[in-house]
Amino acid sequence: MATLYRTSILFFLSLLFQALFIANSQSFIGVNYGQVADNLPPPSATAKLLQSTSIGKVRLYGADPAIIKALANTGIGIVVGTANGDIPALASDPNFAKQWINSNVIPFYPTSNIIVITVGNEVMTSGDQNLISQLLPAMQNLQNSLNSASLGGKIRISTVHSMAVLRQSEPPSAGIFHPGFANTMKGLLGFLKDTGSPFTINPYPFFAYQSDPRPETLAFCLFQPNSGRVDSGTKIKYTNMFDAQVDAIRSALDAMGFKEVEIVVAETGWPYKGDSNEVGPSVENAKAYNGNLIAHLRSMVGTPLMPGKSIDTYLFALYDENLKPGPGSERAFGLFKPDLSMAYDVGLLKSSQTPATPKTPVNPSPKPKTAQWCVPKSGVSDAQLQTNLDYACGQGIDCRPIQPGGACYEPNTVASHAAYAMNLLYQTSGRNPWNCDFTQTATLTSNNPSYKTCMYPDGCT
Repeated sequence: MATLYRTSILFFLSLLFQALFIANSQSFIGVNYGQVADNLPPPSATAKLLQSTSIGKVRLYGADPAIIKALANTGIGIVVGTANGDIPALASDPNFAKQWINSNVIPFYPTSNIIVITVGNEVMTSGDQNLISQLLPAMQNLQNSLNSASLGGKIRISTVHSMAVLRQSEPPSAGIFHPGFANTMKGLLGFLKDTGSPFTINPYPFFAYQSDPRPETLAFCLFQPNSGRVDSGTKIKYTNMFDAQVDAIRSALDAMGFKEVEIVVAETGWPYKGDSNEVGPSVENAKAYNGNLIAHLRSMVGTPLMPGKSIDTYLFALYDENLKPGPGSERAFGLFKPDLSMAYDVGLLKSSQTPATPKTPVNPSPKPKTAQWCVPKSGVSDAQLQTNLDYACGQGIDCRPIQPGGACYEPNTVASHAAYAMNLLYQTSGRNPWNCDFTQTATLTSNNPSYKTCMYPDGCT
């Protein structure tokens, strides 16, 4: 009886630890953990790194047992994957599917929190018709194996798609799947609906910008102030490419009659460096995209077609993969370096969000945080300031103080109203340097712009 009691207490404590971790993480923020590299830190070090962040989920491209074991008892959701080359055997041999589950899931679950199995990667757009035809049978055999192990409904089965599965994505309301995929896609979507599994997609505004390298497109891709794009079908004004791409998928799913199927973003990111002939890679752009995307997800505003919730989004990627082929940018998507330091800071570390209180005061009179305000640079046109104003107030901040009767309405000028709104967005978005960019029309100042009864928040109180 005493042994049973101790076991129950330990089990309860394990559940409590996982619950506390999940509460401190943000389950809708995930990261891709690729391994096409020869310089990565050991899985145990990576597990500790992840626990120091607000990342709640990790996507693997395979089912590396060392990584899965390292993530045991962390509460981190784990996505494991089968290779494209495994699909023919999974489709034709139910015993192979059963063995895959027995080898890659059963020994680790539930201590390691495996949540999804992805079958292949971007199979539908691979051009391999034989592989495409075997995708659904492979998923079905894996599902049957999960059911046999009493894991059906606990672990989901899906497959990851590129945006090329759409024949049309602009405007978002006209999103539709390529007709060449119609029959296979309908079967896949029926499977996802029946099993409660997500449709997983890889939207990359970075690639959209490469094909249309205008400043306005860059701002649209980086969640920065821009004039927006109005959907001619719904009259909805989109202010960023991410929402537009995801809503195009939503429209395509709805058009096929699968409104119940949820969307998960399996990959999205921006490289911080690339070859000299590549358009777009830079530390500034990578910080802006990933930092603003994370802020967008944390706002819980959702997308215009899916408001009020954040889509599970897996950032690409945890580390650079120095052995990946292709242009230089392919090897520069990492958020962290192999020595576990940040490639650049996008506010993922828990210590940067809620600093821990030391057990004993190191300095009994700590210095207060430095107050900073985000204001327009001198010489910016009223037209640009109006764009900044419209953008900032469109992000859900409280712009009532600059409306008639508000404390900051006077002076009734575009410059004054834009300054208030730009600063408020900066203060509520994380107070990171890239939150005060506004396509290089804003700057940080230590001079308080408040006047009379109009008080500008400084983030320090």
